[in-house]
Amino acid sequence: MRSEVGKINLDTVFKEREQLNENIVYAINKASAPWGIQCMRYEIRDMHMPSKIQEAMQMQVEAERKKRAAILESEGIREAAINRAEGEKKSAILASEAIQAERVNVAKGEAEAVLLKAESRAKAIERIATALERDGGSGAAGLTVAEQYVQAFGNLAKESNTVVLPANLSDPGSMVSQALAVYDSLNKRK
Repeated sequence: MRSEVGKINLDTVFKEREQLNENIVYAINKASAPWGIQCMRYEIRDMHMPSKIQEAMQMQVEAERKKRAAILESEGIREAAINRAEGEKKSAILASEAIQAERVNVAKGEAEAVLLKAESRAKAIERIATALERDGGSGAAGLTVAEQYVQAFGNLAKESNTVVLPANLSDPGSMVSQALAVYDSLNKRK
């Protein structure tokens, strides 16, 4: 019996009683065959191990439980880390998609604004052209150019501390006539 028990791992001794019984019956029959004795059955009812072996078995069982617990805990930590990483990845993807959509929307809005301004400017130019073809249109345009010329000189001093002015600034009439001359020269080029 000791020989058969010694062949088995400590943690499986109690589980394999049936196999132990069969192996012991075979060993007894082999040893008793020359005398004509045959063992029909052998049954292990109770096994008492020495206290040191029982302690070793208990420590082995305890170590196996701790090992399984540590493995389960590490698998849980790994799964949690994977879940967190996947969540952060999805969050980053969604954030970048939101930024992209925002940029596309802003670009579309700016493009539409440019188109609207261009259409408004084109309509304004068409109306100005129509107005210039009427009687007195050329004079009105000249007056507008002169006003803008004078206004531009008035704004120069507000925007910068260095101003380049024409020599005849004291004569506003000459400024208006210069503006009208510029307008007339542009009109003649047509």
